[in-house]
Amino acid sequence: MKLWVGLGNPGAEFLNHRHNIGFMAAERISERHRFSPWRKKFRGETADGVVGGEKILLLKPLTYMNDSGESVQAAAAFHKLAPPDITIFHDELDLAPGKVRVKQGGGAAGHNGLRSTDRHVGNDTWRVRLGIGHPGDKALVHNYVLGNFAKADKPWLDLLLDAVADAAPLLAEGKPEDFMTKVAWLTQPPKGR
Repeated sequence: MKLWVGLGNPGAEFLNHRHNIGFMAAERISERHRFSPWRKKFRGETADGVVGGEKILLLKPLTYMNDSGESVQAAAAFHKLAPPDITIFHDELDLAPGKVRVKQGGGAAGHNGLRSTDRHVGNDTWRVRLGIGHPGDKALVHNYVLGNFAKADKPWLDLLLDAVADAAPLLAEGKPEDFMTKVAWLTQPPKGR
């Protein structure tokens, strides 16, 4: 079994925030791969399913971003999962909108959700970094990540979330490079005529 965690903040007011792209990815994977209904567990919401032949527990912590690690630790401890069995889907300022990178471990780079998960389960987890772009000025970052995606973002965002869900079997099979390649291929803009 693997634990896939989408980071975000609970509540309708945060639903379309850039910071909630991890929740959005988890929801799209759940829909695409016909997971069980979401239910409250481990201070979050969970759904079970199978992706790429692997049993996956999806988790959306309901602890708010800064305490995400508490929910992740509870789920990991219950299922006796080590950090390498955990994949965290999160927003990434340092990637262009719609770009995806996967890596194991590393620093939190100012991301409070990652900082919390690192503190509670260690930083040897896998991370799926979902590019949201940078506002261009460090002083604007807080309001940017806690702001809604613009209407103009909807086409690339939907394309990205669909691509992540479609390529998820490669991630489940332990093929992060192939996953990134497939997402990049699926999110290419259509060729002009």
